[in-house]
Amino acid sequence: MIVLAGLTLAAALGGAYWLLMSPFAPSSRAYPYHGPAAERVVALTFDDGPNEPYTSQILDILAEHDIRATFFQVGQCVERHPDVAVRAIGAGHVVGNHSLSHRFGTYLRPGAFAREVERSQHILARVTGRTPALARTPWLWRQPALLRMLRRGGLHPVAGEFGHALEVFQPSGVRMARRAVAKTGPGSILIFHDGFDSRGGDRAQTVVAVRETIEGLLARGYRFVTVDELLGVPAYQS
Repeated sequence: MIVLAGLTLAAALGGAYWLLMSPFAPSSRAYPYHGPAAERVVALTFDDGPNEPYTSQILDILAEHDIRATFFQVGQCVERHPDVAVRAIGAGHVVGNHSLSHRFGTYLRPGAFAREVERSQHILARVTGRTPALARTPWLWRQPALLRMLRRGGLHPVAGEFGHALEVFQPSGVRMARRAVAKTGPGSILIFHDGFDSRGGDRAQTVVAVRETIEGLLARGYRFVTVDELLGVPAYQS
């Protein structure tokens, strides 16, 4: 009975993940994880920053290769490192909304996540002078009511595929890059993390992975674009 209960729980959790977090769920049309596959283009995206010194190191790598990326930033992290958010936009990168605190509990209280998104919008607008039109929910949570709320606020929800599923544990950057390159196809939206939730954290191996991934994809003839370019949506609200 214990084994059966465990299997039932595992199946229920797996089903919940598929419906509400997997980029390949039926709701992926409302929360795109991929762009048109007509040519070899890829959008690099970064979640959970700014987080120093790692976000700046990633910006340096992108500058070396003249690549623009999309950063989904956490409001509290922007308040901690406002100069880095300003640098990203000044360098031509796109900055999107990734909530205020990156806490899962906000999904469980009516209106809490909406308030987080709104506060993060205000922070980003005040710090950078631009109001994002792109948003990504923490953990790619895709509850339909939540996605509708984002759209009512003039935000386009954008998902993607994780460069490496175990990035949070910081395995070898070379190994992460190998996996990211292998899963990339025309129109891919790749997700890396320059921070951890809203708390920062060591992302040294992610920096290695970003450099290796870029070099690997360039060698395969890929061109890099921002998410708004890939999906044909605005980057910022007018």
